[in-house]
Amino acid sequence: MPAVLIAASAFVILALGSLHLLYTFHGPRLLPRDPALQTAMQAVSPRITRQTTMWRAWLGFNASHSTGAILFGLVYGYLALLQPGVLFSSWFLCAVGLAHLFGYAWMGMRFWFSVPFRGSVLAAALFAAGIALHLLQAGG
Repeated sequence: MPAVLIAASAFVILALGSLHLLYTFHGPRLLPRDPALQTAMQAVSPRITRQTTMWRAWLGFNASHSTGAILFGLVYGYLALLQPGVLFSSWFLCAVGLAHLFGYAWMGMRFWFSVPFRGSVLAAALFAAGIALHLLQAGG
């Protein structure tokens, strides 16, 4: 059961990351409401370099954010379902996974909107419950 909770947590993040990647490159959901803003972003470079535009950076940031979430979901889903002994015997993997999800939840609250925030909180709660249940079962 602890592994199923961790896998469910991983699936939530995998689904959010996959949907975000789809929205990054298809459809209007991540486009500015004001078309003039997109035009300006396509014409202006950030101060750090003239080798890109704010629009290309925006797409890259969204894509890399998405692939990071997808990677988290795949790795922790794999560990939970196919290598639970490796996952649960490593305090490092458990702590990094939980900290990562708490980071997503904090960012969701601070910078995002309700769907990714609630999804991140759900994923963190499932992950924490999986670890707690594992500790209870191991101690009992």
